[in-house]
Amino acid sequence: MKIIDTHCDALLKLWENHDRTFLDDPEIEANASRLLAGGVEAQLFAIFVEPFINSDQKFQAALEQADLFHQKVMKTSGMKWIKRWSELDELKSDEVGAVLTLEGLDPIGDDLTKLRTLYQLGVLSVGLTWNQANLCADGVGEPRGAGLTLLGREVVKMNNEHNVLTDVSHLSVKGFWDVMELARYPIASHSNAYSLCDHPRNLNDDQIKALIEKDGYIGVVFHPLFTTGRDTAEIADLLTHIDYLCSLGAAGHIGFGSDFDGINVYINQLEHSGKFPALIEELLKYYPEDMVKGFASENFKRIVPKG
Repeated sequence: MKIIDTHCDALLKLWENHDRTFLDDPEIEANASRLLAGGVEAQLFAIFVEPFINSDQKFQAALEQADLFHQKVMKTSGMKWIKRWSELDELKSDEVGAVLTLEGLDPIGDDLTKLRTLYQLGVLSVGLTWNQANLCADGVGEPRGAGLTLLGREVVKMNNEHNVLTDVSHLSVKGFWDVMELARYPIASHSNAYSLCDHPRNLNDDQIKALIEKDGYIGVVFHPLFTTGRDTAEIADLLTHIDYLCSLGAAGHIGFGSDFDGINVYINQLEHSGKFPALIEELLKYYPEDMVKGFASENFKRIVPKG
């Protein structure tokens, strides 16, 4: 069964150590060998610039990660660059689609030319914030909890015009609702259910229902802290989140957003991309095959723009 994973931080690891190779470096949880072993049909690769990087150096860091996507990921055998969403349906059985995304708008400051440049380099999904605030919005870690600025609203409109997804994972609650008013293509690339694990990175019931109503997407995240609230979790714990989302009507809107390479504790038997079959095997014990195919990739393919 083919998988689409809507979030990993492999580019950050490549940026932190340029000697790493994408093919089979054991430090990269979503490396090419593991993607192929796990049956991953498409992987979304986030550009993420750490908060401690000086503001005048952040866009350069983003460009360097985009360059690593093209110079290392895309030059690895079997990887195919997805330049528009319709190309997901054109992948061959021996290809892994690679999608470039942006996690947090810190690198652009208030310069929309920089965002347009990232679109041109291939970015097809934009998360407005990481945990902190920036000039577009507040993240979940900003106590102020404000929503979108005028600049943030302009970004969402630009995303709409360019068939780019707007990602609400990491966004403040008020920012979430601002996005729901504006976005044509909202997703939560890597978040779980707040009612089961009350971490601020998770989605409350009203947010989940709003994403369903907007025909959006929720990628369940494989981070134990967002699954059980502890450093440990089992696949069964992740399934409780999937079951809860289904109970709210989200069966056709669920997918996977592993957060591989961005976490340092793991769900047992889900330590890297090569372990996806263990999750699929467990899901098939409880859900019909067609529903599991939806979770694995078909739900995501359905909600993305057709252009």
